[in-house]
Amino acid sequence: MSKIALFGAAGAIGNSIAAALRAAGQRYRVVGRDAASLRRDYGDDALAEIVTWNPDRPASVQAAASGIETLVYLVGVNYWQFELHPELMRKTLEGAIAAGVKNVILIGTVYPYGRTDGKPVREDQPRRPHTFKGRMRMEQEDILMAAHREGRINATVLRLPDFYGPGVAASLLHGAAVAAREGGTANMLGPIDAAHEFVFVPDVGPVVVKLAAAPGAWGKFWHLAGVGVTTQRAMVTEIERQTGAPVKLRVAGKTMLRVLGLFNRIMREMVEMNYLLTEPLRMDDSALQGLIGPVRKTSYQEGVRQMLAALQRTSTLAASVPQPSSR
Repeated sequence: MSKIALFGAAGAIGNSIAAALRAAGQRYRVVGRDAASLRRDYGDDALAEIVTWNPDRPASVQAAASGIETLVYLVGVNYWQFELHPELMRKTLEGAIAAGVKNVILIGTVYPYGRTDGKPVREDQPRRPHTFKGRMRMEQEDILMAAHREGRINATVLRLPDFYGPGVAASLLHGAAVAAREGGTANMLGPIDAAHEFVFVPDVGPVVVKLAAAPGAWGKFWHLAGVGVTTQRAMVTEIERQTGAPVKLRVAGKTMLRVLGLFNRIMREMVEMNYLLTEPLRMDDSALQGLIGPVRKTSYQEGVRQMLAALQRTSTLAASVPQPSSR
């Protein structure tokens, strides 16, 4: 029987954790609303147990968590619906506790910190979110950690910076990689010369698996930092170097986001988070490495290579699919 479940598994981080569990020969459960997307991602894996749920129905949540020891929480919401984060956590937590789940790992973000002083941020950094999204994420964390303090469940939070990697379409860098492979202009969020860090998605899964097995993980916050500080422009330059193709860029800063937001809901929602591009937030993950040991981190050069290779495979596969006739 599966002992670990990935709630909200239909995403890049879910796939990374599943790959780490698969490599360890460990059975796992993937939980999501859409059975078709789960079958697409996990249907060929004999170790994966596919379960659908409806978080608005307590019985459905409890059934999805039944028999599970550790629940990894990856549940996402639309970028314009962050007010749902606390309530979804509350509903999931209640169902998990009722089902007898022992542990919950929340895959979190840096949003609750708000603005920092530019120094590497440790886990004891005060949370002072000045954005709505940051407040909603902090409330989500507070609901989970309150349950831990009350002895109802073991809980921990693993915070990640922006991520990139093979097949990660939501990455800040994906458009540049596509433009290098297929031509056209890449839309990017600026400024692109400010210091930034990215975590390579395939590096996340092994860390989560180790964290789940570490007795000292619970009741604390943890960071997984990127391999180092870079810039979006430096990453585009690396993409250009590896492909030999110049990339045309269209960079939208905060002012342009406000204008675009008049017509595009997602652009409008990105305005308040633009500070993360103008005021770099660097993460210190020495505490995590003290707990689980050295963490393997893929170099940006190798990460770009793998990202481009995945795009090439996707393009080759698409070209090999027979097309319908025009009759």
